[in-house]
Amino acid sequence: MSGAVARFSAFLCLLTAVVVPTAAHAVSIDFRVRMSHQIELGNFDPTTEFVDLAGPFNGWGTEELIVLSDADGDSIHEVTVDGFTPGETIEFKFRLNGEWDGREEFPGGGPNRRYTVRSSDDEILVWYGDRAPDAGVGELSWWNDTVFYEIFVRSFHDSDGDGIGDFQGLTDKLDYLNDGDPSTDDDLGVTGIWLMPIHESPTYHGYDTIDYRSINPDYGTLDDFRTFLDAAHARGIRVIIDYVMNHASTQHPWFVAARQGNPTYRDHFVWSPTDPGQTGPWGQPVWHRDASGYYYYGLFWSGMPDLNYDEPAVRTAMFDTAAWWLDTIGIDGFRLDAVLYIDENDGQLQNTPETFDFWRDFNLHVKSVDPEAMSVGEAWTNSSTVRQYVIEDRLDFCFEFELASAMLGAVNSGDAQGLAYKADQVYGLYPYLQYATFLTNHDQDRVMNVVGEDVDRMKVAAGIYLTQPGVPFLYYGEEVGMLGTKPDPEIRRPMQWTGGPNAGFTTGVPWNEIGPNAADFNVADLRQAPNSLWSWYRDLVGVRNATPALRRGEYLPLATGDPAVLAYLRRYEAQTVLCVINVGDTARSGVTLDGTSDRWAAGDVALRDLLGTGPDVDTVIDASFDLAGLDLDAHDVRIYEVTRATGVDEPTGDPETGFHLRPLRPNPFDGSTTIRYTLSETTQVRLAVYDLAGREVARLHEGSVVAGTHTVHWSGRDDRRRRLGSGVYFVRLQADGRSRVQKAILSR
Repeated sequence: MSGAVARFSAFLCLLTAVVVPTAAHAVSIDFRVRMSHQIELGNFDPTTEFVDLAGPFNGWGTEELIVLSDADGDSIHEVTVDGFTPGETIEFKFRLNGEWDGREEFPGGGPNRRYTVRSSDDEILVWYGDRAPDAGVGELSWWNDTVFYEIFVRSFHDSDGDGIGDFQGLTDKLDYLNDGDPSTDDDLGVTGIWLMPIHESPTYHGYDTIDYRSINPDYGTLDDFRTFLDAAHARGIRVIIDYVMNHASTQHPWFVAARQGNPTYRDHFVWSPTDPGQTGPWGQPVWHRDASGYYYYGLFWSGMPDLNYDEPAVRTAMFDTAAWWLDTIGIDGFRLDAVLYIDENDGQLQNTPETFDFWRDFNLHVKSVDPEAMSVGEAWTNSSTVRQYVIEDRLDFCFEFELASAMLGAVNSGDAQGLAYKADQVYGLYPYLQYATFLTNHDQDRVMNVVGEDVDRMKVAAGIYLTQPGVPFLYYGEEVGMLGTKPDPEIRRPMQWTGGPNAGFTTGVPWNEIGPNAADFNVADLRQAPNSLWSWYRDLVGVRNATPALRRGEYLPLATGDPAVLAYLRRYEAQTVLCVINVGDTARSGVTLDGTSDRWAAGDVALRDLLGTGPDVDTVIDASFDLAGLDLDAHDVRIYEVTRATGVDEPTGDPETGFHLRPLRPNPFDGSTTIRYTLSETTQVRLAVYDLAGREVARLHEGSVVAGTHTVHWSGRDDRRRRLGSGVYFVRLQADGRSRVQKAILSR
């Protein structure tokens, strides 16, 4: 049976289950939750406490208490619940002790878990609160050092007066984004560009592609694009493009041939002789009648027929096109649209096993062409589901929509508690730092509207996401406070370069109206004002670019005792940065940051202001690891480098020589752990892992290493990349006849 027919049969099966008045067979689900990390943190005592399950199926715990048990003592608590219907989507949370007391998963109105029931053999296995000891720390890549800027070419700058932005106009404005000279201060300093669709398309937005290897003639030619790309690369700016693989245009030659019955292309799409009557996730029709009387499947609308990736020819052509853009043209990667829907199965539209397999195959193909190529996905769903698109060699990372919502919610409410929880959850959920932070994008109301046109709130929101872990993305015009609310064309208006005619975007008639605040919020005026929103963005991007801990550092939240104050450390090698943010509209005085021994050490410290917005502070971290007496203005953002502090761990080694091997973090671990060591001088180093019998199982480094503090990540694998079993291992650092050892506990 062909792929198209198989998918169609699956859809008909779902339809039959919906319309035929017979009871669908009930299935059971094994709910399993790992509690080992909560036990390690002291949040859960398995000898006196229990985990329970709450959802609509038991009145959220009011009708029946569903208790999970750990019969074999492996810290995985589980229960089997009967009576679910295949295809239905359920919501649930795990709680502690049958109470809604703030210790349940995602407290304070946080998201429920969502799951679509399969036809059989259902099992859900998660970490409680999505907090694992380590989600898998890998080597960081160039995108972790990058600040991206999202551009709609049609709206950025018009070079020829036809009212439509183009690649020549974009090239002319590259010095605004980054002039390649770090000594200047009149550019934003961004180091990456994401281009919204640039291919030929019948619509203004381009998300329905006619030719995936073309350039939209409104924007210029392929040579114009190459000129832009070379100019961007010359300035140190990486470029990724939107690759819309889920669907094409009805004007794409494949679809034109398919609707004419051409057997070569018919199965490039999904067809039905009758209307299955299905609707999509937001109630939209997904089957569309063709002039021939047949119906074709298109999730988003009739002008975007979905590609059928069960047809090998489609997969081959789209994979080859990706390789062409990387190898022949020289782009740096892809932003991948609508990754949830790439391969529906058995009536399940999102997150199918086939979809996960597809993205793994795609990413492996991309890496085979260019190991440095980047893939970032638009998986607009809850964080725990987004994680599935990032692990197991699938996409490099995805956008974090729930975190973006939490940031804006904190700024608007003046309460940072929900954001503090969400930021910590997200940090522990993904492979190390592999998620994208942003505020809003081309599908959402602009930030300036979301925060009620309050510039102070705009600045606080920017201060949060540009100091958080992850890879930041800035939507064009955000830095000058452009306005725009749905419908979509109004959030994609021309860039506001000046307060003059057509905002300096074009000498002709602009394709869309200029934004209503262009006279006061534009690049020319704000770039001249030292305290403007534009200057604030420039300074934040500059600090991030200059501060390794903000780009590559671990995330260590600090308790503040004040719901309006968010505080955290970012630590990378020898550098520690303290971020303290007041999301409230009133000043805070005498703020105390409640730390712990693994956050920082007691003693005198100097806080060196990195933003230039306040004085340096000499203070003390007391014996309880608290730092007291910080004063914050309303909507204040402070970024300090912490200096003159003693070590954060108790290292093994000689304090006089500076030869240290610090305790592993985390330890015990499941996935990977971080090893940090310090050398007082450049020397030959051997760092290896041994089992209890003294046999070397993994050599982590051998060779010359410069003086300083160094970080190495070990994934719990041996030298042949095989997963080692649970047990006790030893990490040994050797240099100049000296040796230091730390214990490593691997818990699978």
